[in-house]
Amino acid sequence: MLTLFLPRFRHAALAIWARNVLVWRKLMLASLLINFGEPFLYLIGLGYGLGGFIGEMMHMPYLTFLASGILASSAMNIASFEGMYSVYTRMVPQRSYEAILATPMEIADIVAGEMLWCATKAIINGAAILVVATLLGAVHSWHALWVLPIQFLIGLAFAGPALVMTSLARGYDFFNYYVTLVVTPMFVLSGVFYPVSSLPETAQSAVQFLPLTHAVDLIRPLVAGLPPTNVALHLAVLAGYAVVGYVIAVRLIKRRLLV
Repeated sequence: MLTLFLPRFRHAALAIWARNVLVWRKLMLASLLINFGEPFLYLIGLGYGLGGFIGEMMHMPYLTFLASGILASSAMNIASFEGMYSVYTRMVPQRSYEAILATPMEIADIVAGEMLWCATKAIINGAAILVVATLLGAVHSWHALWVLPIQFLIGLAFAGPALVMTSLARGYDFFNYYVTLVVTPMFVLSGVFYPVSSLPETAQSAVQFLPLTHAVDLIRPLVAGLPPTNVALHLAVLAGYAVVGYVIAVRLIKRRLLV
């Protein structure tokens, strides 16, 4: 019965991923500049500017503390915006999915391919930020290379919910609700700029349900050269968001396109 409930993952999803790669290559430089510019400004402006006043936070330089948070949050932003605005453009104005569904591909293939592409973009953007953070002296261990596969998982975790929002959207303005009510609060409350422990106890408990909190907790010790803790829990939460988001997105997009 479980196999009937869960959508299948097929190799056809890689064709959707490959199509998006070909399209992205035409706009690669502009895409990298836009997606990389804001995190870079955070690292320079806050990492050096505010970091000069703060000094250390959680036994590490504030630049390192901030860089690890930016690495996690950038994966969230890239995957979320790609899964909403870009996917909506392909699904509605361009009507690309209608053409794709005329082939042997299924909705599940499209959703899986889009999620893989969102996660791939998270890695591409994260790699650039990791290089700059290293050049600025914010990275203290070669274990930071593990950040890249973790960013892929973070990308999947946020791509799923973004695709759910896309399946419900009737226009681009609809995404403002998700960005304002979900993405921005996570960006502010999940430990990117300050330790979660500084929040009130109720808020500390609440943010443990947010995927970005677990993403930051995974990445921060790797960048700082410290041993990570509760790895299985963090990975399970991120994987859970990815799987649940995938299943719901398949069902909602199927309802929208085929009914």
